[in-house]
Amino acid sequence: MPEELRASRDDWDAHWHHYAQSAAENPAQRMRHDIIARLLCEDAGRGGMRLFDLGSGQGDLVQKLELLLPAAEFVGAELSESGVAISQKKVPRATFLVANIFDPPPKLKDFAGWATHAVCSEVLEHVDDPVAFLKFAREYMAPGARLIVTVPSGPMSAFDRHIGHRQHFGRAQIHSMLEEAGYSVQRTYLAGFPFFNLYRLLAIARGKRLAQDVETKSAGRSAGLAHFAMRVFQVLFHANLLDSPFGWQVVAIARKASP
Repeated sequence: MPEELRASRDDWDAHWHHYAQSAAENPAQRMRHDIIARLLCEDAGRGGMRLFDLGSGQGDLVQKLELLLPAAEFVGAELSESGVAISQKKVPRATFLVANIFDPPPKLKDFAGWATHAVCSEVLEHVDDPVAFLKFAREYMAPGARLIVTVPSGPMSAFDRHIGHRQHFGRAQIHSMLEEAGYSVQRTYLAGFPFFNLYRLLAIARGKRLAQDVETKSAGRSAGLAHFAMRVFQVLFHANLLDSPFGWQVVAIARKASP
């Protein structure tokens, strides 16, 4: 597989070692997960849901969803062995696989055409060719399966670059990419205004120092202030708009189109 298609060159085991706690506490992650859960619950009464989490991280999203969707089945694919181990402890009844979607292991191939729903949350910004990623993801989705994508918009921070962001996206850009990859786009949102934007601006202002502030083992005044700020924004985020011309969180809902 060409190197430009590999996201595995990023050290995701190190990422979760350093940032597992801050990711779980991050109000932006919770905002995204709340939006995703709301959208998936729209389909809760339509029969058996089989959900594939593309880039399942340390299992926080599936952990939330299993409480809201107790009849659903869950599979997660993640590059990090430690992320998969953490996820399996959080949600024992789900299946989590160490897998690169560009070079899938045999166990992942067992789920070809399986998913009625899929989520790709905060993944595409880490991938050199996001359209190719979306095309490969189709392999694991049933005909007409629903896909929810979240990607960051707005300016990139030093911390974003530190954790491997290649690019951020606009609404029209993600719409075009999904169509190119073989999906029919149903809705797109620009979520998070005004407080998610403010949160992101503070992250940009903090620069490279933010990476140390939010490390799992960090202590001291700056780390304490960072965690306090996250708790404050967790409250403020309840006033964010789901859609506006100004939101810096792109959310897209699409369906796998016929070949």
